[in-house]
Amino acid sequence: MKFNSPLQKGRLISRYKRFLSDIELSSGETITAHIANPGAMTGLAKPGAEVWVSLSDNPKRKLPFSWELVRVGRHLVDLNTSHANRVVEESLAKKGISELAAYNSVRREVAYGKNSRCDFLLKEPGLADCWLEVKNVSLKRGNRAEFPDSVTTRGAKHLYELMDVVTKGERAVMLYVVQRADCASFSVAADIDPAYGAAMELAKDKGVEFLCYVCKIRKDGLYLDHPLPFTEPLKRTSEQELIVTNE
Repeated sequence: MKFNSPLQKGRLISRYKRFLSDIELSSGETITAHIANPGAMTGLAKPGAEVWVSLSDNPKRKLPFSWELVRVGRHLVDLNTSHANRVVEESLAKKGISELAAYNSVRREVAYGKNSRCDFLLKEPGLADCWLEVKNVSLKRGNRAEFPDSVTTRGAKHLYELMDVVTKGERAVMLYVVQRADCASFSVAADIDPAYGAAMELAKDKGVEFLCYVCKIRKDGLYLDHPLPFTEPLKRTSEQELIVTNE
């Protein structure tokens, strides 16, 4: 996935009201940028952080700038949650996800469950239909990528809807897209959202498949790179829950 135009570099002043950020560009101009990320963004919104923003050419947008990337240690992290679906769609077209490479028909945003839309429906003659949900991952604790970074009732709802798909004899897959390249494995953050952790364990038992891939991120774009192994969630004390490693 390529960014539509070259990104502009700046320094983060502050993130506030969840979707807003004040940033000082390298030119010295201070701008307010939109953040396409409703999560906690733990460890990713420190004042003074090196960031990159895009500039929209849509005259109807109230905020023409969007905060896209942040540097954490030696690595870039993509903050825009909408990018996960875009890189997955591109990778599906290129047969870059080996577990799903047998499917040639890909449909986006297909209605299913209770007033929901599945990110992708994959079809292929002779194979069970495959319902694919995609989740963006940006939280890192220790050397692990983890999801979710805050309580997500919507995320748990999707897991139960995928379980219903399996009971109908079709295939259901949850794909976690890690938008940073500094993690060695993936696990569910059950301490942050116990209900999601419980739903994930139940979904595994019911036959929902779980995949995790990491993105390679550059200042001109990003693409799905390689799978990450799953590890069991750590049992954390209340003090450990606050530790976020960003090396």
